[in-house]
Amino acid sequence: MRALAALALALALAGCGEPARDWPAPSPALWEVTGPGGAHGWLFGTIHSLPEGAHWRTKAVDQALADSGVLVVEIANLGDAAAAKEAFDRLATTPGLPPLSQRVPAKERPALAAFLGRAGLADDAFPHTETWAAAIVLANRARGRDPGTGVDRALIAGAKRVEGLETFEQQYRAFDALPPAEQADLLLALAREADDTSDARQVEAWLTGDLAGLESDSSAGVLADPQLREALQVARNRRWAERIARLLAGREQPFVAVGEAHMFGEQNLPELLEARGYTVRRVQ
Repeated sequence: MRALAALALALALAGCGEPARDWPAPSPALWEVTGPGGAHGWLFGTIHSLPEGAHWRTKAVDQALADSGVLVVEIANLGDAAAAKEAFDRLATTPGLPPLSQRVPAKERPALAAFLGRAGLADDAFPHTETWAAAIVLANRARGRDPGTGVDRALIAGAKRVEGLETFEQQYRAFDALPPAEQADLLLALAREADDTSDARQVEAWLTGDLAGLESDSSAGVLADPQLREALQVARNRRWAERIARLLAGREQPFVAVGEAHMFGEQNLPELLEARGYTVRRVQ
């Protein structure tokens, strides 16, 4: 259940379990936001799991953190496994569900069987677990993700003041509200990603601030599905932009650190803040 305390929506950008290697000098994407009345803040796209030896801190990031008034992340109490489990269990549990193979089209069952095999679980392992939740459990088990190596956790550990844009329950509700067909699409998309060998490429793209590369990779994953992208990325961006704008207007000088996928694509956070009259300038 600790794996579920990771930010589940960033599955496509997580990378861990990579063999030791030399990673490029860090320059992850960072934006400065300014506006009327002295409004000032920063946007920083994070990655929720990093391989050993991948360093990400830079002078620009450290200076922005030092100048900020509050660290703003997706979930403030990210390391609270008990809170994550409680929210997950409440939303993910429905008794008497059929085996996972009965929840997807027949032609997709071989891919699902391979996904289950990679995770070391049987088809009937989720009799009381909704499809979206089973998808997250399988993805974490199949790819061995370690949320403890995430940039967001490191930032939270060093911050004096932290605010969250949502709670565990709100984040899981984004999944729970998906219609059954979309939950099945999520399951199958993550099954396909489990066989992807591009983790190292994605980590390198994040470290070097290559948004085009990250966006290209995401176009074939979960976010390639328009309904999933709207529910899991775009709708959340709109809610977050409103909250961030209030912090900026209140001269809170927020350092906003959320998954890199929220910084590109349709209605991304930099664009939404610009539409509200703020000047957003990439500084790294």
